[in-house]
Amino acid sequence: MRELKAAVVGVGRLGSLHAAKYSALAGVRLTHVVDIDGGRAERVGRVTGARALTDYRGLLGSVDLVSIATPTITHLEIAACLLGGGIDVLVEKPMTATLEEARQLAALASGSDRILQVGHLERFNPAVVRSRPFINGPKFIECHRLAPFTERGTDVDVILDLMVHDLDVILSITNAEVASVEAVGVAVLTERVDIANARLRFGDGMIANLVTSRVSQKRERKIRFFQPDAYISLDYEARSVQIYRKNPPPPGQLYPTISAESIDVEEGDPLAAEIGEFTGCARTRSRPQVGVMEGLRVVELCDQIRTAIDANAI
Repeated sequence: MRELKAAVVGVGRLGSLHAAKYSALAGVRLTHVVDIDGGRAERVGRVTGARALTDYRGLLGSVDLVSIATPTITHLEIAACLLGGGIDVLVEKPMTATLEEARQLAALASGSDRILQVGHLERFNPAVVRSRPFINGPKFIECHRLAPFTERGTDVDVILDLMVHDLDVILSITNAEVASVEAVGVAVLTERVDIANARLRFGDGMIANLVTSRVSQKRERKIRFFQPDAYISLDYEARSVQIYRKNPPPPGQLYPTISAESIDVEEGDPLAAEIGEFTGCARTRSRPQVGVMEGLRVVELCDQIRTAIDANAI
């Protein structure tokens, strides 16, 4: 098996985790880490044994695949350069900062023989993976994603920063087009929207309601699916799944009963699974489950939500 040479561009908190996962992966060698902060690149390089660079363009001709974990506003520039240089790319979510940029990057990737995977990590959350067999035609989805404020991710609004996680999961269970969007948002600590609520109606009749905040006093990451045969409650953070089912009325009683079941969820490492899929696709030239079109679809929906928020503010 040919050894793949990997690099990470942007080795802050998340990028350094990418570097660690590549370092631990069989058949892959982390050869370079890149950061405009040379000291930070050197520190991560010493830990992983990778060469430290301050300019991503130094990777051209030297590696097979790259993770991009830089601020969202830089994704298009860096990914376009690396794809054009014949390198497979895993770009952290969101794919880009704007819909126009996402379309540009999608066109570049589609016209290339390189792989572009988008880092929507919740797809690899063990609770999400475990719940898949039970999700069957939900009529209503409810999401709550709340987090205390941090400076990370504030180069974009809360829709692109946090809501994208749930939007990707929702879009992964339906091929229906979005029929209508209602949304409101408020800027609290930044100049961009920090709290948002969106109500989405899909062409197949499914409705999703999302509440997202990055200025909350508590942390919560839950999604609930209501479907004719069951109610499925998934906690991303606790990595737990509960299913509530309706049972026929007992003899002599008028109303059905509801039974609850906790589904066993195996331990897992979502980031290791995501990078494992990326390197596997790079080796076999197969399509990742969160590829360029999936990433573009999420950014398109984010843009619809932001448009609805702007219209509601007038």
